[in-house]
Amino acid sequence: MATVQYYGTGRRKNSVARVRLVPGNGTITINGRDQGQYVPFANLREVMIQPFNVTETLGNYDVLVNVNGGGFSGQAGAIRHGISRALLQVDPDFRAALKAAGLLTRDARMKERKKPGLKKARKASQFSKR
Repeated sequence: MATVQYYGTGRRKNSVARVRLVPGNGTITINGRDQGQYVPFANLREVMIQPFNVTETLGNYDVLVNVNGGGFSGQAGAIRHGISRALLQVDPDFRAALKAAGLLTRDARMKERKKPGLKKARKASQFSKR
């Protein structure tokens, strides 16, 4: 039985999420675990389902996600981006709503690289006169 599947890749900070949407009842599985078990923060779970709220398709699709890199916040943003891209494949008419909500734009903010002679990107060791 060949079911219809929609794919989307989302990125945020150092996280990459490969998202697959399958018609179903709205369960979200991340790296083989339930979303409530994988993401401990309710606000990040809310971030992940934002594209479904915008397109009014909450509960219509099961979401299967493989995500790696970064932390909880980056991974949640990557999943949101991936779901948005997959929903575009479901129906191209969703583009206007997703674009207006800013869900199709890849958030380009990254961690600044460490500079030589400093402890982090900008933090220097404490100045000592003698």
